[in-house]
Amino acid sequence: MLKPADFFDLTKFEFRDMFKNVEYAWDALKGLEGYVKRRLKPGIYGSIMDGAIVSDNVYIGKGTIVEPGAFISGPAIIGDNSIVRHGAYIRENVIAGNGVILGHCCEFKNSILFNESNVPHFAYVGNSILGWRSHLGAGVKISNIKLNQEPIVINIEGMRYETGLVKFGAIIGDEAEIGCDSVLNPGSLIGKRSRLYTNISWRGYCPPDSIVKLKQEHEIVSKEGRK
Repeated sequence: MLKPADFFDLTKFEFRDMFKNVEYAWDALKGLEGYVKRRLKPGIYGSIMDGAIVSDNVYIGKGTIVEPGAFISGPAIIGDNSIVRHGAYIRENVIAGNGVILGHCCEFKNSILFNESNVPHFAYVGNSILGWRSHLGAGVKISNIKLNQEPIVINIEGMRYETGLVKFGAIIGDEAEIGCDSVLNPGSLIGKRSRLYTNISWRGYCPPDSIVKLKQEHEIVSKEGRK
């Protein structure tokens, strides 16, 4: 239920070996920094537009475009045919596969983005793993640390999983959709193909092929009646 293969089709990712001998999906984050150091061979093979800033310890694949105003500090690996949009901020230890959208005014750190994952607008992605063709709506925030800064524990059906991580945002499975302005609290697990509706504050485990709805009540009052 919580293994990497339960969330991701590993055949769709060049860097699948980082999940070798990993028991729980989040354990891959523990070795991310070392993995990036081993795999990174800096080089620019895509297009860096005027006004973008790319540090020396960054790999940019063929066909990838980095738009003006983007800042990639690295170390980071970004695959082929991806796009880093205006205002994106890519910090340390980020691996993005092929065909990824790293969007306008989005920030990324210590995260893994599978091929064709899509983070187009105003999002924060920290200490997280986003699966193949997953999508974050505009304004989604992944909270990656508890207010008391204690290690993150996940509780599922009476089972307690101690992650050993103080910083851990979310595991988002292949083709999962997170609605606009939602917040994923530390240690959130979203199964394959699941959908969270707009403005949800989520905590815990969402099984695959699920829909999480937010029900609100609205009252319409006549302006005349309010006088």
